[in-house]
Amino acid sequence: MARERTTVLVVDDTPQNIDLLAGLLRPHYQVKVANRGRRALEIVRSPAQPDLILLDIMMPEMDGYAVCRALKADYTTRHIPVIFTTAKNSTEDELLGLEVGAVDYVTKPISPPILLARVRTHLALCNQRRALEEQVRERTAQLQQTRLEIVQRLGRAAEYKDNETGLHVIRMSHYARLLGERAGMGAQEVDLLLHAAPMHDIGKIGIPDQILQKPGRLTPEEWEVMKTHCQIGSDILGQTDGSELLAMARVIALNHHERWDGSGYPHGLAGEDIPRVARMVAIADVFDALTSDRPYKEAWPLERALALLRDQAGSHFDPLLVQHFLDALPEVEEIQRRYAEGSARAERH
Repeated sequence: MARERTTVLVVDDTPQNIDLLAGLLRPHYQVKVANRGRRALEIVRSPAQPDLILLDIMMPEMDGYAVCRALKADYTTRHIPVIFTTAKNSTEDELLGLEVGAVDYVTKPISPPILLARVRTHLALCNQRRALEEQVRERTAQLQQTRLEIVQRLGRAAEYKDNETGLHVIRMSHYARLLGERAGMGAQEVDLLLHAAPMHDIGKIGIPDQILQKPGRLTPEEWEVMKTHCQIGSDILGQTDGSELLAMARVIALNHHERWDGSGYPHGLAGEDIPRVARMVAIADVFDALTSDRPYKEAWPLERALALLRDQAGSHFDPLLVQHFLDALPEVEEIQRRYAEGSARAERH
């Protein structure tokens, strides 16, 4: 949903600087403020993301460089332009700021006309980039559809080996995309997520059939083998320098069984240390598994599956992402209907 006014987030640990910048910007933009780096990340990761960030460098606990690195490392926030506003005025400082991902570097004391001009310029450039990306997507729609079908079939290769339903990877990838949209990911990133999510379990190709298709409970030794499918998937997708799709798919394959409380595998990551796209896929994957018929169980009713997500929020799942999923229930149910097993519409995914 489009917002009435563009939003700028001001991050500075000095109240006088916040007052100055906020007062300068409020006649033109909606303004949010944060006086710490970690608080800024919380604001940016909320559904109502800012359109641009003015970021101080010298702050306690987490400096501006670390904040910018965190933003640019996260698929859900890397598209937001960052302008450093700082008293650090050496060439080396400015070069480092640009290297960590900022689009501009403005030194203090701030010149109001210059700062407003820089903000306008980078917002305009960001809007132009979005418009160009939309044009590219429209002109390459057929190629994108072909690519999506290829990666879905790659994902389904693992699902068939695991005796899971053929449309599981299609439904869960749309659930993941929906979560990405709700979390504020850019259009390019949610498209990547839609294409990458089907490959989450590709590592199951490397698990022996006698373990993967065992009807009963796995032994502790067999379970340790099963857990290796995350690393196998990561190895299959490999280290890639040129493909953002495969890079995201690798992150998801490796991390989608990590748990918010740190009890998951393969590395026992917890909370924000788990890549956010993997946290999204974890919810999408489990929800679809619960609500689908499998050889070993009947599909759960919707309310029972949602109750499990609520119960596991904060332990298995990212609680904020669970809330996003619950808030998107009408869209979730539409995905279920559109890609139901055996439906004509599903065959034209």
